[in-house]
Amino acid sequence: MSVGTESVDLVGDSAVENVARAALFAALTGAFAYVSFPNPVSPVPVTLQVLGVFLAGIYLGPLWGGVSLSLYLVAGAVGAPVYAGGSAGLGVLLGPYGGYVWSYPVAAALVGLVAHGTGDLSLPRDVSIPRLLAGMVAGTVVVYAGGTVGYAVVEQIGLYRAFVVAAAAFVPAEAIKIAAAVGVTRSEELGAA
Repeated sequence: MSVGTESVDLVGDSAVENVARAALFAALTGAFAYVSFPNPVSPVPVTLQVLGVFLAGIYLGPLWGGVSLSLYLVAGAVGAPVYAGGSAGLGVLLGPYGGYVWSYPVAAALVGLVAHGTGDLSLPRDVSIPRLLAGMVAGTVVVYAGGTVGYAVVEQIGLYRAFVVAAAAFVPAEAIKIAAAVGVTRSEELGAA
């Protein structure tokens, strides 16, 4: 007795493609974590991780953008050196900067939702700049909220003081990341991908 498998499609091509793209943006965010430098007005370092969050939401949309950053979160939790400066492990997620990382999947999903809505994904270069900016500002609010609350809880300080250290000190860096994300989405080579 022979069993034919020619007509069996175990996983659809679109699912495989989406998982691969989600993994790619998770890896990109991990690579961006290595670009880390001290913030002169905060003990929290500046990294490019949030740029990865923005790009995942813009390129993958709300569902797969969130999945991508969930993969990133899990990879770091189990030991892959993908968090700021090459760190990893549950200690990072439970430490003073863990609130940022926990917020990334939600922020990426929100960026994708604002940029694309609930319908089919547009090409990133076709999303209007106001929608891109609104999505990234909304994502930034989520990241800042997670970072502020996490920092306040772990450092046992008030929310106002935590906000000044963990959010307000990063506004100039976030503006640069937002501008970079807009530039990437408007790039003819990457926008056509």
